[in-house]
Amino acid sequence: MNTVTEARLAAERHVLEILSAAEAQVPASAATFSRRSFLKLTGLAGGGLVLAFWMGDEATAVAAEAAGGAKSFAPNAFLQIAADGTITILSKGPEIGQGIKTAFPMIIAEELDADWSKVKIEQAPINPKVFGRQSAGGSRSIPTSWDQLRQAGAVGRAMLVSAAAAEWKVPATELSTEKSFVIHKASGRKLAYGALASKAAALPVPDAKTVALKDRKDYRIIGTSIAGVDNRKVVTGAPLFGIDQTLPGMLYAVYEKCPATGGKVKEANLDQILKLPGVKQAFIVEGNGRTTEVMPGVAILATTTWGAFNAKRQLRVVWDETNAATDSSNEILEKAQELAKLPQGPGVVRADGDVDKALASATKKVEAFYSYPFVSHSPLEPMNTTAWVKGDTVELWSPTQTPDPALGLIANTLGIPVDNVKINQTRVGGGFGRRLMNDYACEAAQISKQAGGIPVKLQWTREDDMTHDFYRPAGYHAFKGAVDGYGKLTAWANHFITFTVDGKVPANSSNYPADEFPAMLVPNYRVTQSLLQLGTPTGPWRAPRSNGIAFAVQSFLHELSVAAGRDHLEFLIDVMGEPRWLEPRTEFALNTERAIAVIKLAAEKAGWGRKLPEGRGMGLAFHFSHAGHFAEVAEVSVDRAKRLTVHQVTVAGDIGPIINMSGSLAQCEGAVIDGLSTMLGLEITIEAGRVQQLNYDRYPILRQGMHIPKIESHFIQSAYPPTGIGEPSLPPVAPAICNAIFAASGQRVRTLPLVKSGYTLA
Repeated sequence: MNTVTEARLAAERHVLEILSAAEAQVPASAATFSRRSFLKLTGLAGGGLVLAFWMGDEATAVAAEAAGGAKSFAPNAFLQIAADGTITILSKGPEIGQGIKTAFPMIIAEELDADWSKVKIEQAPINPKVFGRQSAGGSRSIPTSWDQLRQAGAVGRAMLVSAAAAEWKVPATELSTEKSFVIHKASGRKLAYGALASKAAALPVPDAKTVALKDRKDYRIIGTSIAGVDNRKVVTGAPLFGIDQTLPGMLYAVYEKCPATGGKVKEANLDQILKLPGVKQAFIVEGNGRTTEVMPGVAILATTTWGAFNAKRQLRVVWDETNAATDSSNEILEKAQELAKLPQGPGVVRADGDVDKALASATKKVEAFYSYPFVSHSPLEPMNTTAWVKGDTVELWSPTQTPDPALGLIANTLGIPVDNVKINQTRVGGGFGRRLMNDYACEAAQISKQAGGIPVKLQWTREDDMTHDFYRPAGYHAFKGAVDGYGKLTAWANHFITFTVDGKVPANSSNYPADEFPAMLVPNYRVTQSLLQLGTPTGPWRAPRSNGIAFAVQSFLHELSVAAGRDHLEFLIDVMGEPRWLEPRTEFALNTERAIAVIKLAAEKAGWGRKLPEGRGMGLAFHFSHAGHFAEVAEVSVDRAKRLTVHQVTVAGDIGPIINMSGSLAQCEGAVIDGLSTMLGLEITIEAGRVQQLNYDRYPILRQGMHIPKIESHFIQSAYPPTGIGEPSLPPVAPAICNAIFAASGQRVRTLPLVKSGYTLA
């Protein structure tokens, strides 16, 4: 098996892992892209031609609809060129603020050699049989669609060139393209794409594998800064989001579930609720007991959002909590602290060399216990979906991150064929992993069905959103490490204490990867784990697993460099060793050459080693996650009252070529702010299975006007294929700031959030 194939298989395994939280898989047709993925279709009015990427009748229908009539050229389901030169590109993925609605069309337009000013972008319909993977998660949107989208544009360009060659009766090799024109330099002639559209539509479709793709040196669109295509609509309040949707005759729905996961409805004051202003229906939903679909609860339908919310406030439910969660954060912490005293956990994640022998013979040993809490996703737009069940079909308007697996989940909820489910993708007002789950969409569909097949908009409140999240799991690390007389890292032991639902395997997003840094870089390395029973649901949060693990691992690594008496930059580079890929050699493996390069770049740009005023320090951290190599340097000040000022964070990353520089810078800046906000004061605590933080008054997310550091981002645009940026740019934030706090004050931070140790923003 070659490296490219291995990388693709690894990518798909990772995607399936992310999407398993929704109990579904990406359609197999989305996994690969080959010449068999093309289907030539003829017979459009006026003799046009359509090319669909995936086989089947649905591909035919969608691509034909995209063609838009006889005067349009639609070489595939992504692309349409009208006679007036307008280029319509469908962006297939959910836009959740990561900029994909702009980046995807940039890739197609680049290979098409389009004039960007003539490009119009629309959201693609949800149909994985035509478009392949249509989910946004794991920072996989760009890497899993890169070849597919490039070929979509390149096939269109090749057909336009062939049409011009036939028109001028010259070899296609004599022609070039630029900004929506085909050019014959020898004669000075050129034709606009619009003028060639109908002729190109009559030509045979080339095999995508035979079509030349552009060299990176010839890119004119990729790598530039292009504003988000919806920016104006967002800031002017256009109805783009799920929360904005309305339908004629629609009722507004709310749904009350037991605050302790697993509780069922025993009784409720439905008669009283039905008498309230605007309330039309109120009923108990039994659900199917799956947290990712429909848990039991009470639905209320009213003529206005206010009427529904008002009724919900007056709803009184007696819950049967026989099988409900009884978790307690305090008890969990106590159990973790007791388990941390054990030499190691019963489960072995990875064991290399002889850790105990290396520790016994070490020049210096360091032991430390690190912890971080549960956190909520808390996107600005709470969960919502509009659903309309019509007999044995259903149509939804939903701000989901994973519309393709949602098709199967909703079909399962309603007991209908998956082909009878239609999802209209809306813009998403923040996801961060929460909307990988589709429980709210399943609930809306079930409520519409139970209400008699009427359109309903289910709207969660902020309290619903924080009570019924799939939380970033807390984590506990009991470390032991050693350095020798030369200051080299010789031993690493981590007893990781995490959670389980079934008592056998870690809960969702609670596992510890066997190849997690610094695995394979330390001769004597061991990670073991202990599992704590948990009834509260967990799930992926931005940079799943890495967001917490990086804080603990990179902070403890700094403790070891201090113990060795070495500069952390030098120590970190030394740990990387010789330039090489770690095993298995795929895009999901760390490349030490790339790692060292971003570490050096971050240090250089931050001015590492320069003299700083008293009470001010720099911290450096590196982490590899989601196929991205990132290093960050934080510069902070800490006064005697533990008032913290984060002056600057310097980010350096290698994710291959940058698609949209504007979007990439925004992602890095957002990651730093998100990371700072979370590490500073965010924590979800649980008692009697109930989350204690129900709104922003007890969950203090950083807001406008609060302290935001200067953020500088730099990229090494290496020759490797592009990978994602939204997630791998976050994990180094917390350890970089915590290491800087130590440099500034001599105080080590081993527990997050910082407010638990008395820190506040200056």
